[in-house]
Amino acid sequence: MSIIGTGAYGRALDSLTQRGPGRMVPDLDRITRLLALLGDPQRAFRSVHVTGTNGKGSIVRITSALTGAIGLRTGTYVSPHLQDVRERIMTGLTPVSTDVFASLHREVEQLAALVDEETQRRDGDDFHRITFFELLTAMGFAHFADEAVDVGVIEVGLGGRWDATNVMDADVAVIGEVDLDHTMLGGTPEEISREKVGIIKPGSNVVSAVQRPGVAAIIEAAVRDAGGELTLVDRDVVLLDRRVTAAGQLVDVELRGRRIEDLLLPLRGAHQARNLLAALGALEALLGPSLASVSDDVIRAGLAKVRVPGRLEVVSEQPTVVLDGAHNPHAARALATSLREDFRFRDVILVLACLADKDVEGIVEALGDTASHVIVTSAPSTRAADLERMVAAAASVFAPRGVHVEVADDVLEAIDLATAIVGPADAVVVTGSLMTVGVARERYHPIVEDAPAEAIAPERATDEVRTLVVDVDGVPYEDAGGDDAGDGDGDDDGYDDAR
Repeated sequence: MSIIGTGAYGRALDSLTQRGPGRMVPDLDRITRLLALLGDPQRAFRSVHVTGTNGKGSIVRITSALTGAIGLRTGTYVSPHLQDVRERIMTGLTPVSTDVFASLHREVEQLAALVDEETQRRDGDDFHRITFFELLTAMGFAHFADEAVDVGVIEVGLGGRWDATNVMDADVAVIGEVDLDHTMLGGTPEEISREKVGIIKPGSNVVSAVQRPGVAAIIEAAVRDAGGELTLVDRDVVLLDRRVTAAGQLVDVELRGRRIEDLLLPLRGAHQARNLLAALGALEALLGPSLASVSDDVIRAGLAKVRVPGRLEVVSEQPTVVLDGAHNPHAARALATSLREDFRFRDVILVLACLADKDVEGIVEALGDTASHVIVTSAPSTRAADLERMVAAAASVFAPRGVHVEVADDVLEAIDLATAIVGPADAVVVTGSLMTVGVARERYHPIVEDAPAEAIAPERATDEVRTLVVDVDGVPYEDAGGDDAGDGDGDDDGYDDAR
């Protein structure tokens, strides 16, 4: 859910909306021409480019926290947003202000209009205007160039090959876990992976999560063809141990023979520990041998800043309310596992609302053993799954287990019904789509338009530490202070869930 903007920010939101959130055109021509008019800002900084079916937004945020901790000024680009479009463009982990967003939009929109006019003259009335996501991507790159960031950590919107972010020659390409989600990308994980590997550029370093054999073979072949270097999770960066704590989890890892113990990752779920491994692999691929000069304490300080809103996020404790944007069976299975392993709830009241183009039945089946009471409703989108379909899917899975299925008119009513019956040892879990989670999060952590940008992603206070700053060319130098990148602190993609 986006806040309603006023003034220059409101006009920017209105103009963006007119470009049709949800519209995707698989073509890099428009974004390439737009960025050329901006002076190709994506070439002004080194970059880490992250794709995958699930977890890419978390990998981006963890990587940004780590690069910030070692003193690199970092630009962070994620999608979609939960509540406010400014969440997508961050310096460090701090979203841009409303004034900066409006100024960026004004600059880029003027040039986008020129590209639109040129395209219309060339293609006639059937021309494609620059899309919502393309414009936001150009704004993000322009902002990072203006801010003179050392490195941009960029999340793919959809797929990889034709994604608007794929105009970069990224130094590091990260491929998170690949599974089924968007049928437009293919009907099997292997077909989907052929789109994902499109972000691999000649000579780039590639980091891959653990993949099924067919997907792994496709990634390995793409790396060989590109003359790149491949870092594998579970081979080059390994999870040694994981302990659940009240604050998240403590993990021990080994990174190319270097053992790092007692890393506090303030995120819940074994899948987030795997995302941490991918982020550490990305950091090592970016820095190379100079990573050896970075102390374990600096890495710990960086991880302390990580926040991933809407992913196993506890937004209320009386009663306990957990938000998780699981939007496909793979993500729903991770949620179910986390509810068993990372929490000790007596009963779970599940609030569920999905989008129509998702595997609703697969999502519900994956959550079948988690709930003692289920409330289904409509997601806050024109693309919401039909309520009758939601009810039928839930009834087929939960009724045989003796779990009552209830229906609500909307997400907020569903939350009201759930919190009215939840006990002190129970929890309400809201899931099915990040759009669903965005509405729920607005109830518990509303964003006010004139609030500072940091209010979108508040962070806990951390002790100041002395850090060893490593520049992107691998030359270390001492500096005091911490995160020079700024002390701030993905539903499925940047297209179909753009608000």
